[in-house]
Amino acid sequence: MSRFSQTDIRRYYDRNTASFVALGQGGSLGAIHRAVWGPGVRSSDEAFRFVEDRIAECLRRISPGTDRPSHVVDLGCGVGASLCYLAERLPGLHGTGITLSPVQARFAQQRIQEAGLADRLTCLEGDYADLPSSVGPADVAYAIESFVHGPDPVRLFAQCRRLIRPGGLLAICDDFKRPTDDPAARRAIDQFKRGWHINTLIDRGRLQTLARDAGFVHDSTVDLSSYLELNRPRDRAIKVLIFFTKWVPVLRARFGHLAGGSALQKCLERGWVGYDLAVFRRVA
Repeated sequence: MSRFSQTDIRRYYDRNTASFVALGQGGSLGAIHRAVWGPGVRSSDEAFRFVEDRIAECLRRISPGTDRPSHVVDLGCGVGASLCYLAERLPGLHGTGITLSPVQARFAQQRIQEAGLADRLTCLEGDYADLPSSVGPADVAYAIESFVHGPDPVRLFAQCRRLIRPGGLLAICDDFKRPTDDPAARRAIDQFKRGWHINTLIDRGRLQTLARDAGFVHDSTVDLSSYLELNRPRDRAIKVLIFFTKWVPVLRARFGHLAGGSALQKCLERGWVGYDLAVFRRVA
């Protein structure tokens, strides 16, 4: 049984999205995922777009030619920033985003309209593991920091098999468990799950098994953990804030997502959790 229901996840993002956009370092770009200072990155904007640039490479690799436009589906699209970024750089792209949060869906539709991309992009409010039959087929589907929220990865992969055309790609960028015997890991991971409403934190082997069972072959996995910004001044300030709120239940509940993020930082620093970009190809 999943720890957090769809209603829990929806409320989490309805409550926090506005502050993620207003206060997050990537908020000006609409990026509410982490910056990745990978090879060739020279600026904060490029770091926040690093994963989307890898997804753009996936789309270019399997470009279907000029007879029809490419179709990409963002599984957990947030405020639609990734879709807009990809569409602005790939003129033939059409895209569909899906989010549980009506707040995020409104943000996304507004962003799409303001970018002048309403003829090529749309955002739907709903479950990314139960898309309408009208969505698809997709050349590429991707999930950036949304896979861990899903209550049933088997169901998600089954949906992706229906959604993605044979030869198409599925990209998942998220946190995955690493082997550890450290007893402190369990406490930190539990705090991370509780604060960020995490249902599915699995290891690479389990991910690849799920993909294989659903009709996908493993294309590549890149560990991006070393490219993340950890222990920044703001992270240290959050640790202090969390320390002083743990005795006040009201504040502890209000800042639970910050406690979860702080716990994740610890897990990443100590190698208990890693941040991977995994790509799978749908077979016939």
